[in-house]
Amino acid sequence: MFYIQYNSTVRILLLLLIFCSGFAFSQNDLSIQVHGVPDSQGKVSIAIYDNEEGFLKFDKVFKYDSIAAEKGITKILVKDLPIGEYAVAVFYDENSNDKLDTNWLGIPKEKVGFSKSKMKTFGPPNFKECAFKVTSNTNIDVVL
Repeated sequence: MFYIQYNSTVRILLLLLIFCSGFAFSQNDLSIQVHGVPDSQGKVSIAIYDNEEGFLKFDKVFKYDSIAAEKGITKILVKDLPIGEYAVAVFYDENSNDKLDTNWLGIPKEKVGFSKSKMKTFGPPNFKECAFKVTSNTNIDVVL
Protein backbone atom coordinates (compact mmCIF):
# COMPACT_ATOMS: atom_id res chain seq x y z
CA MET A 1 0.00 0.00 0.00
CA PHE A 2 2.79 2.43 0.93
CA TYR A 3 4.52 1.64 -2.37
CA ILE A 4 1.45 2.68 -4.36
CA GLN A 5 1.08 5.98 -2.45
CA TYR A 6 4.79 6.72 -2.75
CA ASN A 7 4.75 5.95 -6.44
CA SER A 8 1.67 8.15 -7.03
CA THR A 9 3.13 10.99 -4.99
CA VAL A 10 6.40 10.86 -6.91
CA ARG A 11 4.54 10.90 -10.23
CA ILE A 12 2.46 13.90 -9.19
CA LEU A 13 5.55 15.79 -8.00
CA LEU A 14 7.40 15.01 -11.23
CA LEU A 15 4.45 16.22 -13.32
CA LEU A 16 4.24 19.44 -11.27
CA LEU A 17 7.97 19.99 -11.64
CA ILE A 18 7.82 19.53 -15.41
CA PHE A 19 4.76 21.78 -15.69
CA CYS A 20 6.24 24.55 -13.52
CA SER A 21 9.65 24.46 -15.18
CA GLY A 22 7.94 25.38 -18.44
CA PHE A 23 6.95 28.69 -16.86
CA ALA A 24 10.41 29.35 -15.45
CA PHE A 25 12.01 29.04 -18.88
CA SER A 26 9.14 30.47 -20.89
CA GLN A 27 9.98 32.12 -24.14
CA ASN A 28 8.38 35.42 -25.06
CA ASP A 29 7.76 37.46 -28.18
CA LEU A 30 9.12 41.00 -28.50
CA SER A 31 7.26 43.19 -30.96
CA ILE A 32 9.26 46.25 -32.03
CA GLN A 33 7.60 49.10 -33.91
CA VAL A 34 10.24 51.30 -35.54
CA HIS A 35 8.88 54.80 -36.20
CA GLY A 36 10.34 57.37 -38.57
CA VAL A 37 11.51 55.00 -41.32
CA PRO A 38 12.10 57.46 -44.20
CA ASP A 39 11.62 55.12 -47.15
CA SER A 40 10.58 51.62 -48.23
CA GLN A 41 13.98 50.98 -49.80
CA GLY A 42 16.66 49.35 -47.71
CA LYS A 43 16.29 47.44 -44.44
CA VAL A 44 15.67 48.03 -40.79
CA SER A 45 18.14 46.14 -38.61
CA ILE A 46 17.88 45.48 -34.88
CA ALA A 47 20.35 44.25 -32.30
CA ILE A 48 19.19 43.02 -28.89
CA TYR A 49 21.65 43.12 -25.99
CA ASP A 50 21.24 41.34 -22.67
CA ASN A 51 24.00 42.99 -20.61
CA GLU A 52 25.77 46.29 -20.09
CA GLU A 53 29.28 45.03 -20.87
CA GLY A 54 28.40 43.99 -24.41
CA PHE A 55 26.09 46.90 -25.29
CA LEU A 56 26.67 48.18 -28.83
CA LYS A 57 29.49 45.73 -29.48
CA PHE A 58 28.89 43.73 -32.64
CA ASP A 59 30.39 40.55 -31.23
CA LYS A 60 28.22 40.70 -28.07
CA VAL A 61 24.76 40.86 -29.71
CA PHE A 62 22.27 38.53 -28.01
CA LYS A 63 19.87 38.45 -30.99
CA TYR A 64 19.93 40.16 -34.36
CA ASP A 65 17.38 40.55 -37.13
CA SER A 66 16.86 42.54 -40.29
CA ILE A 67 13.69 43.13 -42.29
CA ALA A 68 12.69 45.03 -45.42
CA ALA A 69 11.94 48.65 -44.57
CA GLU A 70 8.39 49.97 -44.68
CA LYS A 71 8.06 53.76 -44.90
CA GLY A 72 6.68 55.25 -41.71
CA ILE A 73 6.52 52.28 -39.32
CA THR A 74 8.36 49.00 -39.73
CA LYS A 75 7.31 46.18 -37.40
CA ILE A 76 9.73 43.46 -36.33
CA LEU A 77 8.76 40.42 -34.27
CA VAL A 78 11.46 38.64 -32.28
CA LYS A 79 10.39 35.22 -31.03
CA ASP A 80 11.68 33.05 -28.19
CA LEU A 81 13.14 35.71 -25.92
CA PRO A 82 13.72 34.46 -22.37
CA ILE A 83 12.61 36.47 -19.35
CA GLY A 84 15.27 39.11 -18.64
CA GLU A 85 16.48 42.67 -19.11
CA TYR A 86 17.31 43.87 -22.62
CA ALA A 87 18.25 46.95 -24.64
CA VAL A 88 17.58 47.35 -28.36
CA ALA A 89 19.57 49.28 -30.95
CA VAL A 90 17.99 49.88 -34.37
CA PHE A 91 19.27 51.37 -37.59
CA TYR A 92 17.84 52.07 -41.01
CA ASP A 93 20.20 50.38 -43.46
CA GLU A 94 19.38 52.62 -46.40
CA ASN A 95 21.78 50.96 -48.84
CA SER A 96 21.24 47.37 -47.56
CA ASN A 97 24.96 46.76 -47.01
CA ASP A 98 24.33 45.15 -43.57
CA LYS A 99 26.41 47.72 -41.69
CA LEU A 100 25.87 51.09 -40.06
CA ASP A 101 27.57 53.61 -42.32
CA THR A 102 29.44 56.37 -40.47
CA ASN A 103 31.45 59.43 -41.41
CA TRP A 104 35.17 59.82 -40.72
CA LEU A 105 34.41 60.83 -37.10
CA GLY A 106 32.33 57.69 -36.52
CA ILE A 107 29.02 59.57 -36.53
CA PRO A 108 26.23 57.52 -38.16
CA LYS A 109 25.17 58.59 -41.64
CA GLU A 110 22.09 56.35 -41.40
CA LYS A 111 19.22 56.82 -38.94
CA VAL A 112 19.57 55.07 -35.58
CA GLY A 113 17.31 54.58 -32.57
CA PHE A 114 17.28 52.88 -29.18
CA SER A 115 14.74 51.38 -26.85
CA LYS A 116 13.60 53.99 -24.28
CA SER A 117 16.26 56.51 -25.28
CA LYS A 118 17.65 58.79 -27.97
CA MET A 119 21.09 59.43 -29.38
CA LYS A 120 22.95 61.92 -27.20
CA THR A 121 24.81 64.95 -28.49
CA PHE A 122 28.15 63.23 -27.89
CA GLY A 123 27.40 59.58 -28.48
CA PRO A 124 24.88 56.83 -27.92
CA PRO A 125 22.98 56.17 -24.68
CA ASN A 126 24.18 53.47 -22.31
CA PHE A 127 22.56 50.10 -21.57
CA LYS A 128 20.73 51.27 -18.43
CA GLU A 129 19.13 54.20 -20.29
CA CYS A 130 17.77 51.79 -22.92
CA ALA A 131 17.01 48.75 -20.74
CA PHE A 132 13.54 47.25 -20.29
CA LYS A 133 12.33 44.03 -18.72
CA VAL A 134 10.68 41.17 -20.56
CA THR A 135 8.48 38.98 -18.36
CA SER A 136 5.85 38.12 -20.96
CA ASN A 137 5.11 39.05 -24.57
CA THR A 138 6.25 42.68 -24.87
CA ASN A 139 5.70 45.58 -27.28
CA ILE A 140 8.11 48.50 -27.61
CA ASP A 141 8.37 51.56 -29.84
CA VAL A 142 11.67 52.88 -31.18
CA VAL A 143 11.95 56.23 -32.92
CA LEU A 144 14.71 56.73 -35.50
